[in-house]
Amino acid sequence: MLRFLTWFIQLFPLGFHYLISNLFYYIAYYLLRYRRGVVATNLANSFPGKTEQERDLIARKFYHHLCDTIFETLYFDRISVEEGKRRVKYLNPELLNGYLDEGRQVLAFFGHYNNWELFCNLPLYSPHRLYAVYKKIKNQSFDLFYRKLRNRFGAIPLERADTFKQLFNDHQNGIPSMSAFLFDQTPRVHELHHWITFLNQDTPVVIGSEKTAVKLDAVVLFLYSRKVARGYYETEFRLVTDHAKETRKFEITDKCNRLLEQQILEQPEFWLWSHKRWKHKRK
Repeated sequence: MLRFLTWFIQLFPLGFHYLISNLFYYIAYYLLRYRRGVVATNLANSFPGKTEQERDLIARKFYHHLCDTIFETLYFDRISVEEGKRRVKYLNPELLNGYLDEGRQVLAFFGHYNNWELFCNLPLYSPHRLYAVYKKIKNQSFDLFYRKLRNRFGAIPLERADTFKQLFNDHQNGIPSMSAFLFDQTPRVHELHHWITFLNQDTPVVIGSEKTAVKLDAVVLFLYSRKVARGYYETEFRLVTDHAKETRKFEITDKCNRLLEQQILEQPEFWLWSHKRWKHKRK
């Protein structure tokens, strides 16, 4: 059903879908009031120095952007190569490709910021093996849709539980690869091993990706993206470390979270504020 919908969507330019997105914004924000309380609480705790009017403005911009990401993602499923490169540009792919040319394993971290699904066009900028690490979705139709989307330009979907085994095998066989990790999820209760101050709050963070990087002595990059216009994004690779084994414990995780926080402070409306990021409290 989703695949049929994306075929229908391609009959119209993206600008047309933004008109529908505007309608969805009014429905989600004013009628359904989708997670309005979660968003308001997250913004109030993250930006106590801002006025209520300033936080409300961020919230409304966020809901506009959230609706846009839905239609952009559906549209991207059947987008052409040329338009795919126009929509999401990588400013310094030579940094990534340089390490891959040397035969290194590269882990790229990024958050639920801008439209994270569109970064699956990265194979258009690199000839090497690229993995999109994901967590399986219970709904089979959605799971199939997102796996096909991430494979749209040649990225290989890799379930999180299989990640280390696959990367270790690549490492043993001398196959360089880059793996993209969404790292700003909320840890499960038994994974509350490391806390940081993030957006003015005590925040538990996932450290599994860092452990994988250290075991492989991988290069770690951060995808620092900006939304330059509606439907257009630019991404810059920023080096976190080129030898993960030489870093202190939690150093990689802390650096990546600082970079994500910097992104959010620059353009706060483009982070996923409806996510229940702070449901755990430090004891």
